[in-house]
Amino acid sequence: MSLANGRPYLAIPGPSVAPDRVLNAMHQPSVNIYEGPLHDMADSLFPDLKAVARTTNRVALYIGNGHASWEAALTNVFSRGDKALVLATGIFGVGWGEAAQGLGIDVQTLDFGRRSGIDLEQVEQALRADKSHEIKAVLATHTDTATTIRNDIAALRKCIDTTGHPALLMVDCIASLGCDRFEMDDWGVDVVVAASQKGLMTPPGLCFVWFSDKADRMHESADLTTPYWNWTTRAKSPELFRKFGGTAPVQHIFGLREALDMLAEEGIEAVWARHEKLAQAVWAALECWGTSGPIEMNISDPALRSNAVTSVRIGAPDGTRLRKWLEANTGVTLGIGLGMGSDDDPDSDGFFRIAHMGHVNAHMVLGVLAAIQSGLIALDIPHGTGALEAAARIVATA
Repeated sequence: MSLANGRPYLAIPGPSVAPDRVLNAMHQPSVNIYEGPLHDMADSLFPDLKAVARTTNRVALYIGNGHASWEAALTNVFSRGDKALVLATGIFGVGWGEAAQGLGIDVQTLDFGRRSGIDLEQVEQALRADKSHEIKAVLATHTDTATTIRNDIAALRKCIDTTGHPALLMVDCIASLGCDRFEMDDWGVDVVVAASQKGLMTPPGLCFVWFSDKADRMHESADLTTPYWNWTTRAKSPELFRKFGGTAPVQHIFGLREALDMLAEEGIEAVWARHEKLAQAVWAALECWGTSGPIEMNISDPALRSNAVTSVRIGAPDGTRLRKWLEANTGVTLGIGLGMGSDDDPDSDGFFRIAHMGHVNAHMVLGVLAAIQSGLIALDIPHGTGALEAAARIVATA
């Protein structure tokens, strides 16, 4: 007998839960990609994608995952030998920098570790030291999916402006878009990358790059640009074939259209508020469990925590033990401790992650927390009391 039988719950930080509305929209045969209704539907995606990123800037859509969006953004603005300043607060910041290095970009990395946000004083020093303005862009991650640090992008923009440095500000919003407040235009971001499988509630397979006029001017001289990644044809061409670099991803278009409708119906401000409240419920439970035992949130400062996902320290091997017990006995799958171990063994047995992103509500989050408490009891892992009550009180005040 297993209590895991029934509908499973994937509480990992991507792919997130795909709503039935999205799956049903995708479950249809392919249609004519050369003319007809698909053209109008595909064109309708672009203004709504701009609305989610809070921008009037252009957006290019690609077939690919988040790593593809990294490369798309890099190839459109950099030339070989250009310099980038990478601000890393986890393995995804490091990963974007490694992608840049692989393309022949000269990367200077400021690594702030796994528990701290971006140190703006260090950024200012690095930019002021660049007297000849060799740094073409600053690369930052809004939310690092591994450490679950959320960086203050508006403050970073002000820091860059204070130095008078002309570098572009490029931001990875793969884990945060549609979950955490993000304001591309108001915060002065030049390039934004994201993907479909997290806050946008669509199965993996689509990624996006939003870009400012300033970034587009740099694009004009970028020698890393290739025909496939070129954002000019994708964002500016009237032809559907060129907008997708070839055959359109028909079923994904149907799904994304439905997901964007759902976000618009709820309202992006309400979407952000829902994520904030559900995150607070998770944090309240974790704080209670941590009063008597090894459980500790990776990020102690609530201002630096993502509203999309929370990384938890519990000590090896209990992170893995708990994850495996939950999946086998409750049907809940938690995220692994991705990149939180040593350099030799980066995926640590002493961590787990709880995703609360995308298509998620109160009973889903409360159910995950109750399942975790069952696992703590079953595995005799020390923990404090009152966690579920604390989470329920947060929900009750919504």
